[in-house]
This record gives sequence, C-alpha cells and structure tokens, in this order.
Amino acid sequence: MHIWQVNAFTNEPFKGNPAGVCIVDEFPSDDLCQKIAAEVNYSETSFLKKITPSHYHIRWFSPKDECGLCGHATLAAAHLLWEKNHVEEDMITFESMGGPLTAQRNGEWITLNFPSFIVEPAPMPELLNKALGFIPVTSVYKDEVMYIVVLPSVEAVRELKPNFAKIAQLPCRSVTVTALNEGEIDSNIDFVSRYFAPKVGIPEDPVCGSAHCRLTPLWAEKLNKYSMNALQISERTGFIRVTLENTRVTLTAQAITVMEGNLLAAA
Repeated sequence: MHIWQVNAFTNEPFKGNPAGVCIVDEFPSDDLCQKIAAEVNYSETSFLKKITPSHYHIRWFSPKDECGLCGHATLAAAHLLWEKNHVEEDMITFESMGGPLTAQRNGEWITLNFPSFIVEPAPMPELLNKALGFIPVTSVYKDEVMYIVVLPSVEAVRELKPNFAKIAQLPCRSVTVTALNEGEIDSNIDFVSRYFAPKVGIPEDPVCGSAHCRLTPLWAEKLNKYSMNALQISERTGFIRVTLENTRVTLTAQAITVMEGNLLAAA
C-alpha cells in the first residue's frame, strides 16, 4: 500500500498539519486502518476509495479511533488526488461519515465545503479550569464534541500550557482555545486558535479544520463578519480563509506533499 505525507493549511514543508493519505481499491479492515494510523501517528490518516472519476469515499483515522469529520486530512487528500493526476475536474466530491463534502481547486488554493456547527454558551467545568491553569477566560462554549474557550488575547492563546492528562479526562473529544486578534499580530488575521485532543492520541493538533467549522459561526456572530482569516498558532502554524454560508463553512487553504512511501507488511 502506498502512503503519502501531505502538510495541510500551508504551502511550506514542516509547517501546517501533516496527514497520511492512502489511495486504495478497497478499504482495508477497520482494524488494519487503525493500526496504520497508529503506526504513522499523524493526527489523522485518510483512506480514499474511488467511486467515480471525481467522487471518492473518504475515511479518517486518528491514532486511536475513526474520526467523524476531518478538515486537514480532506484537504491533504484533495491536494494529492490532483497532484498525482487521479482527478481531472476542478471539483472533487467526497462521501464521508461527516456527510457530503466537496473540494474546489482554484490555482494553488483549495476550498473545502463543510458543515457548520453551532456551539452554545456553557459554564466552565472545574476540571477544564484546572487543565488550563486557572487562567483568565472571556467565555466558554460547547457542543457534544468539543469545548471552545475564548481567551482575552492572542498572547494568552500562544502562551497557554495546558495539562493534557486533565483534558483527556473531560467528557468530550477535544478542547479549542481561541482569541480575537486586536492588532497583536498581522492585521490581516481576524482570530487565532489552538486545539487539543489527547483522548484520541492528539495532544495538540497543529491545525484543525473541524474546529473551524465551529469557530467560524462563533466569530461570525461576534464580529458580524462572514468571511475571515484564521491563524492556528501551534508551533507549526497554519492559515485558513473561512466563510460562513448559511449552514455550511468554506475553508480555503493550501497544501504540500512532503513524503511518500510503501507499507511493506500488514498484520
């Protein structure tokens, strides 16, 4: 089985979010997909099966489970399908656990069309407060998948040193922290974030597309602005142009292939 590493939400090697991409004639067993994802140990590895020339079934595996929706591994997959000339059309459609998705090519940029998710205001759980070190917090939101914590500044997001063991004990998949950019960094950036999912083997995800399916409607409402520029300020960093379109979010970004290889043995 051939496997590639594609860095998503960047056009530079060693930045953005690395994803494994495997193009298969038939999906391996769930157990083998999970073992490959754990062996590769990226935050997600995508498996792609062609249905028609520009329509694929996509599945995503973290090191510990199958994921319901993943932005960066979809961006990586679309980039690779075009780069390796598997698809001639400028639009790719995907069947996925997260519903129907699309990727549109425009030069070096790719626009993903994903569902948007509304997070609701929530009290700060004591365990999450401990996990974040009792730092000042502006507001807290949640849905069934993640907590989103709004911090008072870009610096607060950047300097945060979370307790991953405590985050893993929370009754959710992940935690995102975010802040408005009020002139602290490039004025082109509207908001920043970081994402933590130690429960599924991802202490810090360098750039998370599915988090931006929640951050986009949240910041759109706060700013009364429906097209924004987002920067995830992990150590690797990643840039996304986000737009809220009714019940959908578009994520526009770049990707770069940095490695390829072959799986020589499978149990």
